[in-house]
Amino acid sequence: MSRPTGLDVLAGAPLEVAPLLLGAVVSHGDVAVRLTEVEAYDGANDPGSHAHRGPTRRNGVMFGPPGHLYCYFTYGMHVCANVVCREEGTAGAVLLRAGEVVSGVEVARSRRPRSSDRDLARGPARLCTALGIGLDDDGNDLATGPITLALSAAAPTSAISTGPRVGLRLAPDWPWRFWLTDDPTVSAYRPAKPRARKA
Repeated sequence: MSRPTGLDVLAGAPLEVAPLLLGAVVSHGDVAVRLTEVEAYDGANDPGSHAHRGPTRRNGVMFGPPGHLYCYFTYGMHVCANVVCREEGTAGAVLLRAGEVVSGVEVARSRRPRSSDRDLARGPARLCTALGIGLDDDGNDLATGPITLALSAAAPTSAISTGPRVGLRLAPDWPWRFWLTDDPTVSAYRPAKPRARKA
């Protein structure tokens, strides 16, 4: 099975683009990460998406051209990164959940000194830390960099697993998370914690 390796495929719907990103390599400076886990978010069609209610200053990149990074701050301390997809004007994105550091391991270790090599990019915030991705990289063009994306040969369908997205309270059961089956760098699944009701 083969597929186009140009970034024009990112103009597709998130559910089509997400499995194509498995095995792709994200590079920034000396560090490169092979993606092993991603999650699809489908804008207005998806209550779990940051773009479900329309464009804001925070999510504006999601409505721009495909092939750019949408970066956001979460839990007051972490940055997560998404690949923007769909045609310009219609929001869609794929969260980069986990990967294997395949180049620049020493640099990634210096950024995450307490992690095992398996855990250097195992989780969306860890992946961004290992790659040195910050909020200033929001809107980065993946074709021109400095953060770039190189697609690879398609993984066989039998090598891809799907399941619910991690930590969502809205649409928590939609099977829009994709990962390379049995890859040790895939993150652990955790459902959202229910919010405590005020007395």
